[in-house]
Amino acid sequence: MNVKDKVSFDDTKQAFVYKSDAQLKKTYRLFQLMNQSWLVKAGTSLTILAVKWRLPINGLLRSTIFEQFVGGETLEQTSTIVNDFKKYGISLILDYGAEGKESEQDFDKAKNEFIRVINYSARFENIPFIGIKLTALARFALLEKLNGSTKIAVDQITIDNAPLSGAEQQEWANVERRLVEICELAAQKKVGILIDAEESWIQNTIDALTMKVMQRYNQKQVVVYNTIQLYRHDRLEFLKYCHELAIANGFLFGAKIVRGAYMEKERRRAGSQNKLSPIQPDKSSSDQDFNDAIAYSIQHLDSISVIVASHNEYSSQLAVQLLQEASLPTNHPHVHFSQLYGMSDNITFNLAKAGCNVSKYLPYGPIEDVIPYLMRRAQENSSVAGQTSRELFLIEKEIKRRGI
Repeated sequence: MNVKDKVSFDDTKQAFVYKSDAQLKKTYRLFQLMNQSWLVKAGTSLTILAVKWRLPINGLLRSTIFEQFVGGETLEQTSTIVNDFKKYGISLILDYGAEGKESEQDFDKAKNEFIRVINYSARFENIPFIGIKLTALARFALLEKLNGSTKIAVDQITIDNAPLSGAEQQEWANVERRLVEICELAAQKKVGILIDAEESWIQNTIDALTMKVMQRYNQKQVVVYNTIQLYRHDRLEFLKYCHELAIANGFLFGAKIVRGAYMEKERRRAGSQNKLSPIQPDKSSSDQDFNDAIAYSIQHLDSISVIVASHNEYSSQLAVQLLQEASLPTNHPHVHFSQLYGMSDNITFNLAKAGCNVSKYLPYGPIEDVIPYLMRRAQENSSVAGQTSRELFLIEKEIKRRGI
C-alpha cells in the first residue's frame, strides 16, 4: 500500500466533527479523570457500593461516564445518535445493556427487548447489527455447568445436557428457544446478531450454541456472528477450526474479532485455582494473533464475514492495507470495522471518510443495568497502556486547532 493510500488517524477535525466545543471540553475533562488509575479504581468500587446501597448517584453518572459511553436509557433515545452518525457514513451496533440476570422472567424480558431492537434496527439503514450477551438470556451458573460437556466437531456440534437436573434441562430448552426466536426474526429482517464473548468458564457453552444457530441461519447470508477474543492464546486456532467446520457443513462463518475485556478476571481466577491462564503471555502475542486473524479472514472472504472490532490503529490500518493488496474494495460487504461509542473517534470517523464499512457499538439501558459495562470501560481506559493518553492527546490537539 502506498503512503498516499493510508488512512490518516491523526485528522482530529474529522474525528471530532460531530462534537460541539462544549462537548469536546467535557470529554477532555472526563478522560483526564480516567487517566488517573487510582481514581478509577476507587471510583469503581464506590460506584458499585452506591448502587448496592441505592444512593442517589444516577444524576452524576448520567452526566459523565454514562453520557460518554451509552446511547440512552431507552431504545428510542438512541435515535438522535443514529441519525447524527448517518451524516458521516457511520453505522451503529445496538446493544441492550442487560447482563448478569438470574430469573426466567428477566431472561424473557431481555429476549422481548432484543426482538424490539431488531424491529427498531430494521427501520434504519445504518443499524446493520445488534449485540447480545448470552448471560442476558441464561443463568451464568447454568452456562458454567454445561461448559465441560460441549463439543464442537466438524461432523457435529453437541451440548450434552446430562449434567443438568430436570428443571435445569427445561431452563436450557428455554435458553435455546429464546436465541432461536431472536435469530429467526433477525434473518427475516436482515439484521446481524453479534453474540458477545464472555468468561472462559462459560465460553464453551456460548461457542457451541452460537455455532448451532450459525449453522441454521448462515446458509445464504451471514446473520449470526461469534466473538473471538484474541487475548486468549487458543482463539486463533479456534477461529480457523470454526471456519473449517462452516465450510464442511455448507454455511458461512461470521466472526467478530476482538482483543478482549476480561483479562484481569481471567488471570485472577486461573491463579486462585492453580490453573494455566487462558490469557496470552504478553500483549505482543495478543496483537500478533489479532493481526493474523485479520489476515486469515481477508484471505477467505468468500466464506467468512469479519468484523474487525479494534481500537488499535495499526490493526485497523493493516485490514485496509490487506484489502488493497488483494485488489478488494475497502467497503467489501464481508468486512466491517467497529469501535465502542465514546472511544477512538479518530479511527471510526477517518475510516468512514475513507469509504470503509464502520460502526460504533452503542449500548443503551437503565443506568443500573449498564453499570457493569460502564465499569469495564473506565477500567479499560485506565489499564490499557496509552489508551487514555492517546485520547487526551487527540482531544487536546483538536481543542488547540479550534482555538477554544
